[in-house]
Amino acid sequence: FTNIINALQALDKTYSNSEMVRKILRCLTRSWMPKVTAIEEAKNLNVLPLEDLLGSLMTHELSMQKKDDDEEKEKKKKKIVALKLSQIEDSEDDDDDPDEELAFI
Repeated sequence: FTNIINALQALDKTYSNSEMVRKILRCLTRSWMPKVTAIEEAKNLNVLPLEDLLGSLMTHELSMQKKDDDEEKEKKKKKIVALKLSQIEDSEDDDDDPDEELAFI
């Protein structure tokens, strides 16, 4: 974005800081909408420096990536372990005790 703005300035086309801030906020995807709304409500976009906006967006992006990485690590940690039940038959214990079957469950 800054490269495009600089190239346009070389061609005598300039944008105000407010216009650049609004253009950046408009081009963000749907996943950024909560952050965009928070910035619009908390800051005065007419005086918000472009550098502050970019810093805020980069910080938010890093925190989203960290959260995604943490969730991915949690998924890897959760492994389902299934144990095979084997019952040793005892010739003395042939009665089917319901309490014993529940103990196996």
